[in-house]
Amino acid sequence: MKLRAAFVGTGHISEYHLAALRRLKNVELMGVYDVDEERCRRWAASAKTRAYPSLSSLREAGADVVHVLTPPHTHASIAIEALRLGCHVFVEKPLALDTGECDAIVEAAKQSGNKVCVGHSLLFDPQVHRALETVRGGKIGRVVAVDILRSSAYPPYAGGPLPPQYRNASYPFRDLGVHALYLIEAFLGPIEDITANWASLGGDPNLAFDEWRALVRCREGLGQFQLSWNVRPLQNQIIIQGTKGVLRVDLFLMSQGVRSSLPLPKSIERVANALSDSASMLFDVPKNALRFLTGRALPYHGLQNLIRVFYESLACSNSTPVLPEDARSTVYWTEKISRSAESEHKDRLRSLNVSIPTEVKKHGLILITGGGGNLGGAVARALQDTGQGIRLLVRRPPAQVPPNVEVIVGNLGDPDAVDRAICGTTTVIHAGAAMSGPWPEHQCATITGTKNVLEGCRKFGIQKLVYLSSMSVLDWAGGPPDAVLDETRPLEPRAEERGYYTQAKLAAERLVSAYVVKYRIPAVILRPGKIFGDRQPVLSAAIGWKVKKRWVLLGDGGVRIPFIYLDDVVDAVLAAVRCEARDGQIIQITDPMQLSQDEVLHLCEGERVRTLRIPRWLVFALGAFSQIFFRLLKRQSPMSIYRMKSALAKRRFQNVHAGLLGWQPRVGVLEGIRRELKGAQRQSGNQTTPPRPVADSENAAQPALK
Repeated sequence: MKLRAAFVGTGHISEYHLAALRRLKNVELMGVYDVDEERCRRWAASAKTRAYPSLSSLREAGADVVHVLTPPHTHASIAIEALRLGCHVFVEKPLALDTGECDAIVEAAKQSGNKVCVGHSLLFDPQVHRALETVRGGKIGRVVAVDILRSSAYPPYAGGPLPPQYRNASYPFRDLGVHALYLIEAFLGPIEDITANWASLGGDPNLAFDEWRALVRCREGLGQFQLSWNVRPLQNQIIIQGTKGVLRVDLFLMSQGVRSSLPLPKSIERVANALSDSASMLFDVPKNALRFLTGRALPYHGLQNLIRVFYESLACSNSTPVLPEDARSTVYWTEKISRSAESEHKDRLRSLNVSIPTEVKKHGLILITGGGGNLGGAVARALQDTGQGIRLLVRRPPAQVPPNVEVIVGNLGDPDAVDRAICGTTTVIHAGAAMSGPWPEHQCATITGTKNVLEGCRKFGIQKLVYLSSMSVLDWAGGPPDAVLDETRPLEPRAEERGYYTQAKLAAERLVSAYVVKYRIPAVILRPGKIFGDRQPVLSAAIGWKVKKRWVLLGDGGVRIPFIYLDDVVDAVLAAVRCEARDGQIIQITDPMQLSQDEVLHLCEGERVRTLRIPRWLVFALGAFSQIFFRLLKRQSPMSIYRMKSALAKRRFQNVHAGLLGWQPRVGVLEGIRRELKGAQRQSGNQTTPPRPVADSENAAQPALK
């Protein structure tokens, strides 16, 4: 008899459930339901099935089995409803959010006479199955310890409603900790106690905690695991330690090897095990890569196997492969740790609720987006010195909150977080943007974030928006040599070829200009040059790359960089807040002292700095080759010909509209470099003076200003 399956939920994992069902001859997917009706219709169309308005309508249409693929907090209620409607149920991990819900699912299954299977899929992964067989065969003796090392990365967030992993502080642990717990139980027996720790280290700044560690005491030994969104390259390893050997399993490379206790001298034993381990890896990796390419090894292979065995159990009236009773312990410990982490996170957020005195608030509250960044943080410190009330929008809670500063934790791509940040303020300094990463990150923070800020300014009647754009939005490649780049210069016509940063910043600046015209948003747009100071070093990729003791420069070293010291940019931002300009005026912020790559290197590294110059013809030849190579990978070349043409263009820079601010550099590039060198020397304990007098550089740079 053919079973008719239905999905509730159309998230990422649903694609792999669908792939598993398509491999089963006695099962068909008859329909799908999701609370997001539009997503449900799109998913159903792509899967060539029907979208239904409810779980009950799926049952009325003839569903025999329901796959619960929704967020964890809904698992129990949907599973119980499906059981009561007369369906068998497959529930993705974790089964539920507490043991009470587990017991309710077990009771509903008994009353209905239907079966439940829990998605503990790694127990059915071929490598884990092989490891369990090795242990049961006694090859490594009695298992005394298990270590699991897992790092991960969530899909980029492109803006809009926050995905589950960013809404809940404990989501990463609920997502991956479950796998670690049931695997440790499989090797070491029932869990008796767990001690866990968590931290936020910035690997994924949208996560409340991106580093998790736990020590697990089981009946048969000790286990521990690390879940990390910081460790690179990504890893997924299980190290099973026994009294006669150590078994290492790499789930990403689909390989494993045993290091055994041998009747040999210890030095020879180590060499023999190293050779054996290496040989196993050399054999397993290419073999399994071939199996993957030929379709015999599958993505989420354990899940594919578990679903197959589940449907076989239904056909034979056997017990399901993972009973809800089996998952109860995992749910208990997962929730105990998760709720402790959530409680700590809530306490951290409560500690940010600083009350700003009324006498400070009456002068208006200024919001700074990107308040945790280099520029945003510097602007906040400068405003704080004036006694101004400040609110920061940041992705991660700061270690300390200074007086007269409020903090909103949220993502620029989330319209609700942006609205919370803007409500009650009079001025917005929008400095937040993506500086690196894949396109969705730039789309989220820079484009969607700017649109959310503009909508918030409309909604709450903001008196002034100061938007921090970039000189990268200008057309650098066009025009004759030594052309002047000022506010009147045309915008970049081929932004997609310049890279994600330029593409996103140009789109965001155009959004601001459009809102000024259409909605009369009171705004001024600042385009700083190459900012340096504090956490942004003067010696960066704009100059070249240091390889051992030599600097590698593209071109002849004569390209001038529009450097601007951080403190001078801060002055310009504060001047923009105070000035009368509010009709979308674009104001460039650069220093009249315009140094070349060579001059900056000599200032910072001394006259005897060693350089390797790659001539322009070779740069462009490498660029042409890179375009062909990256086109095959369906990716954008980081050194395309057009991008190199823009980077090597010799330009001069002017600020035509800086007078609107009444601004000019207070510190200047040369003094800024002096300060940065002095600060670096203090940190290193080296009190020697720079090897070259700055006055020489001043004289050398003057011709560039003509």
